[in-house]
Amino acid sequence: MEHGENNITVVDENGNEQLCEILFTFDSDKFNKSYVLYYPMSAEDEEEEIGIHASSFVPSEDNKDGELTPIETEEEWDLVEEMLNTFLDQEEAEEE
Repeated sequence: MEHGENNITVVDENGNEQLCEILFTFDSDKFNKSYVLYYPMSAEDEEEEIGIHASSFVPSEDNKDGELTPIETEEEWDLVEEMLNTFLDQEEAEEE
């Protein structure tokens, strides 16, 4: 993962790069990991629902880039889903 202000470049298993916008990041003391939620920037132009992706990551020492890793447990997915729902509720409240 290469790391910009609000964008990351994600490389898939076939070596294809995709520019993604970071929705938000958070840290979990329970799992001792950091998480990033993001979506492909190309999805902004489409009218269909945007697919949000989530990964855990380890930032590099200089915070310039890091390595994305898959979320491995149901407990972690539950935490990510809870954080996403809280984020979306806050966004909705700000729009009202």
